[in-house]
Amino acid sequence: MAEDMDITMAEATSLVRLLHLVSPTLPTGAYSYSQGLEWGVEAGWITDKKSLGNWLIQVSEQSLGRVDIPILARMYAAVRAGDPQLLGHWCDLVLACRETSELRDEERTRGRALATLLAQLGLPGRQPFVDLLPSCQLAGFAFAAASWEILPGDAAIGYTWAWLENQVVTGMKIIPLGQSEGQRLLLELPPKILQHIKSGLYLDDGEIGGSSPALAIASSMHETQYTRLYRS
Repeated sequence: MAEDMDITMAEATSLVRLLHLVSPTLPTGAYSYSQGLEWGVEAGWITDKKSLGNWLIQVSEQSLGRVDIPILARMYAAVRAGDPQLLGHWCDLVLACRETSELRDEERTRGRALATLLAQLGLPGRQPFVDLLPSCQLAGFAFAAASWEILPGDAAIGYTWAWLENQVVTGMKIIPLGQSEGQRLLLELPPKILQHIKSGLYLDDGEIGGSSPALAIASSMHETQYTRLYRS
């Protein structure tokens, strides 16, 4: 029984690094952004646990599963191959897929914060990618995951969990939802969202790209929302 529970030191180290990378204490400012959710609440689109859950499932399917996850896997491979030109290609694509100036600004701002942190942590192998890592936070995440030898599938799950937790906490604050309702969402949604991660990891290059009209509208409207708690 004890032998079945054993993991190697390398596996344990990889797990600890993944927890570090997705921790809400990571100073990239993720908590500052609602990604349109704040306007969705203001407009009455999202009013309770059920409507928030539906919103997050749709965004995970159409945006994360079709853009973030497949591009994360390709960025990871580019870092492992030591290919800055290829990483730059995927950085350009992820920014092109951010449908509003708010979403693009978030990607760049968090990218700069993560690149600064990775430099302070002294991760080796940054030099070929040093000009690219600040361009989008997905690149920094992929670089850290590859450097710390976190498996691509694990990195994808961690990245998605960090997004989901941040969005649920945002909903808890502004809908508002109770702590127990938020925790139930974090229990109920992952089985569905894991399917979007799995699909995203197996997309061909030509299949990358999603359409999220409601997210784009909500983010655009949030840019000029009069009273707001979250950054634009």
